[in-house]
Amino acid sequence: MRTFALPIAASLAVAAWVASAALAQDYPTKPIRWIIPYSPGGATDITARTLSPHMSQTLGQQIVAENRAGGAAIPGFDLVAKAAPDGYTMLLANIAFAANPSLFKKLPFDVQKDFTPVSKVAVVPMVVSVHPSLPVKTLDDLIRLARKNPGKLNFGSAGNGSANQLTTEVFRSYTKVDMVHVPFKGGGPAVAALVGGQIDLLFATISSASHHIKDGRLRALALTYYKRSSTLPEVPTLQELGLKDYNYNEWQVVVVPASTPRPIVDRLNKAIVGALADPKVKARMAELGNEVEGTTPEEAAAFLKKEWALWPRIIKEAGIQVVN
Repeated sequence: MRTFALPIAASLAVAAWVASAALAQDYPTKPIRWIIPYSPGGATDITARTLSPHMSQTLGQQIVAENRAGGAAIPGFDLVAKAAPDGYTMLLANIAFAANPSLFKKLPFDVQKDFTPVSKVAVVPMVVSVHPSLPVKTLDDLIRLARKNPGKLNFGSAGNGSANQLTTEVFRSYTKVDMVHVPFKGGGPAVAALVGGQIDLLFATISSASHHIKDGRLRALALTYYKRSSTLPEVPTLQELGLKDYNYNEWQVVVVPASTPRPIVDRLNKAIVGALADPKVKARMAELGNEVEGTTPEEAAAFLKKEWALWPRIIKEAGIQVVN
């Protein structure tokens, strides 16, 4: 029995590899669902729809963007975690993918075991934005107003665990201000609420807020990224304004269900990286304020590993409430 155990195991491994390689050679043979765990109009949605046409052309099948908003992105994450590992369902994950395990005591999936990283896509800087009716012109004005009125100013977000909330909560921890969190079902509705004067403040993605800022419907006070954006070059960074080492931003990584065959992961990776290298896509991403970062699956996995280690500490230090 021992004599044949290793050859049999090796034969099974080879057979499995040959089967997955054959599957990848024909892949894809039908449209691919791209799950976006937020509503239309937010940064995650815009990025997916920017990349989809080029990826569809490369793969020879349509990429169908599907919004599954609400529930702190958990329903969208869960749908992909439980999908068949065949390359026909993928997720554009964001910062909530790293933070949710520390924000929610129970999740119906394990982010570190139930997904396979494909590629990092971009870092998405946030812009500290206020409604023009708020009597502030600078970041210092905002901090002073918030300190004089503890608990009276509010800030919006795309939902619990979203980049809008997390970056604002870190800002609150840095500046010792007390503001009320108002979650929405996506970045688009949150920006609309700020433009409509229903909330006071939003750490918005550049892609969702820049045109409102340029048209005077919103006022930009600062940027969360470590350097200024070519999209809003006149807006200083939080580091420039005295918040030393502040560099907390939205990000986007494509993942698929765990156990998706590596040849299929590689095909998707090639399509994503190829789309990000396309001049038209690069120009559009720059216009949106996104810092493009196409990577290998291994580099994406290493990035996620760092994020999973980072956010438990930050959430604890910032005193962000954990949801039962």
